Amino acid sequence: MENLGVGLLLMGVGMVTVFCILLIVIYGSRLIISLVNKMAPEAEAAPKASFDARPILEAAVAQLTGGKGRITKITEL
Repeated sequence: MENLGVGLLLMGVGMVTVFCILLIVIYGSRLIISLVNKMAPEAEAAPKASFDARPILEAAVAQLTGGKGRITKITEL
């Protein structure tokens, strides 16, 4: 019966230890994330390049259809 008590005590101490370590990991990672977000500059979005894709698409359609097909409407998705 003495071994059962020692086993339960050891299990309780182990579970509490794991719980405390997990709490340290969780709150430590939250702290590090908040510090990095405050210190690191926010990345600026690159300006969107604007170009006319119609000639490229017309050339592709002409090559695929042997010059018989044509583009009537282009819509952006």
